[in-house]
Amino acid sequence: MGRIVDLAGYVFAAGIVLAAAILLLEVFLRYFFNRPTIWAHETTVFLCGAAFVFGGLYCTCKNSHIRVVLLYDLLSSGARRVANVVISLASAVAAAFFAYAAWHMVERAVWTPSGDIRLETTGSAWSPPTPALIKIFVLVVMVLLVVQFLILAVNYARGRYDR
Repeated sequence: MGRIVDLAGYVFAAGIVLAAAILLLEVFLRYFFNRPTIWAHETTVFLCGAAFVFGGLYCTCKNSHIRVVLLYDLLSSGARRVANVVISLASAVAAAFFAYAAWHMVERAVWTPSGDIRLETTGSAWSPPTPALIKIFVLVVMVLLVVQFLILAVNYARGRYDR
């Protein structure tokens, strides 16, 4: 799973570069030609939001998330291993709760009360379905986070990671 997430990281990194290019184009079109676009801001918000959401999964897969080590550094290596397993399992449970909440957001953003599929839009002049798409993406990432935290817990229990 780590290799797939690592490769997908390049896609989201390219999305950040694309968002910067779109904003640069928007500034150029707006102030030099007086021809602003209706899509630039919503597109960049979507691209940056998706990259931000993906960043949590990326850091977890790389096992490089921020740790508060005030007490952690005082533990013996065996106690650290147990703490890592417990922390990973607790994080998996928390991610599962967030996935459950994300499912409810997806239900409201994708289906009408009558059961028809209709993606939630921004309501702007362009009105893309980015709110629904980002909510679906959050759900997918939360489910993947549960899996990744379980993988980490197993790896810590087997002694594959020191920290």
